[in-house]
Amino acid sequence: METYSRLPVQLVRGKGCRVWDDAGKDYLDMVSGIAVCNLGHAHPKIVDALTEQAKKLFHCSNLYRIPLQEELAEKIAGLSFDSRAFFCNSGAEANEAAIKLVRRYANTLGKRGAHIITFDGSFHGRTLATVAATAQGKFRRGFDPIPVGFTAVPYGDIGALEGAVDESVGAVMLEPIQGEGGINIPPEGYLGQVRQLCDRHGMLMVLDEVQTGMGRTGKLFCYMHEGIEPDIMTLAKALGNGFPVGAMVAKPQVAKAFEPGSHASTFGGNPLAMASAIATLKVMIEENIPEKAAEKGRYLMDRLLELKSAHAGMKEVRGRGLMAGIEFEADISSFAADGLDKGILLNVIQSRILRIAPALVIEKQEIDEAIAAIDALLAEKGL
Repeated sequence: METYSRLPVQLVRGKGCRVWDDAGKDYLDMVSGIAVCNLGHAHPKIVDALTEQAKKLFHCSNLYRIPLQEELAEKIAGLSFDSRAFFCNSGAEANEAAIKLVRRYANTLGKRGAHIITFDGSFHGRTLATVAATAQGKFRRGFDPIPVGFTAVPYGDIGALEGAVDESVGAVMLEPIQGEGGINIPPEGYLGQVRQLCDRHGMLMVLDEVQTGMGRTGKLFCYMHEGIEPDIMTLAKALGNGFPVGAMVAKPQVAKAFEPGSHASTFGGNPLAMASAIATLKVMIEENIPEKAAEKGRYLMDRLLELKSAHAGMKEVRGRGLMAGIEFEADISSFAADGLDKGILLNVIQSRILRIAPALVIEKQEIDEAIAAIDALLAEKGL
């Protein structure tokens, strides 16, 4: 079905930060599957883990214990906060599970209502519940009736958030940095303020780290920049470095609202996905990938600011780690297609923002190559 406006290229192979099409032409990938292949394409250790597991067992029903699930859950908890994990297959499913857990907690264990506050410009997925949580009209268009139970307030405005709180609200759900919304970074200390507000009112804090997690912003998880902990966190995208896997993790006192039969996923936590995610986390930690992303991110930001000084059409550059956005005054929707001619994969969001999200293993010379290609593209466009 035509649910994507596909670019005229067929990609058949990838290695590191590069991909090749069916004609043998190579491209520098500055999209990484939309912040998915954080360790680059076809990372040998992930390939080995997946191959070895494929020889043993593809699928096992969650009616039985799956040791790799237990190993991955323990790893995530050890690297983040004391938590229990529910495994699924995507970010939308992880956020759907988080929404269901919030409601079940409120209705069975909590002292507040099940209403959830989200934020203008947010993106949480494509299921009906996650579309309802997503405060962007274009994702809701044509899908009425939209599920109720969500209120959106301006992102980064703690006063607006506090003003929306009443006894019906049981949780606040937000991205530490808004990805699809335009690489929107809240004011410094904002996540801490949200944490304090939730604590004061007895609300749950839900962090959608689907795009910001797994080292993307220079920390393994983005919330770590502010020294707080959420009550619920969702992960996906880079968790399996390209193999479909999602996770919703919650503090034990919240997680106990789920019991046998209250939520499930046939393929969630399958052995192949678990093997990929375990291998991905091992490489992340053993090779200090988040720290390297922070260093490369600073270099990328310096180069982007140099580019901005040379091109009046660039309105603003913002980012953290290897998650950056370049906002333009003009519509730059054609950049993704135009970049193909220059051997680079680019991604445009909101029609005016160039999103930069390469693999975290990108080298500085590859960043230089990307900057040169974008510079040439801007010169041709007169921007």
